Amino acid sequence: MKLRECFEKRLLRRIAPDMEKAKKSLEMSIKKLEEAKKALEYNLLDSCMIMAYTAMFHAARALLYKDGIQEKSHLCLIIYLREKYSELRGTKHCME
Repeated sequence: MKLRECFEKRLLRRIAPDMEKAKKSLEMSIKKLEEAKKALEYNLLDSCMIMAYTAMFHAARALLYKDGIQEKSHLCLIIYLREKYSELRGTKHCME
C-alpha cells in the first residue's frame, strides 16, 4: 500500500496538529517501555514483546499527532513514518 492510498481510504487523515496528544502518547510510550523492561527481567517474553511494540506504536503516534495526522491503521502509520522520517531511502526496509 502507498501513502496516498492510506489517505484515500481514510486510514490516515489530516487533523489539527495536537502537541498535547503528542505529549500524552510519548508519556505512554515511556511507561510501556518501562513495563517491557520489567517483563524482560522476569523472563515474560510475550508480555515484553507486546509492551515493546506498544511503546514503539505510541512513540510513532506522537509524531503523527505533532504532524496533524490521525491514524486508523498500524500499517499506514509505518508507511507514513517511512515516507516522512526515514533517512534510509535506497536501503532495504522490513516492509519490502
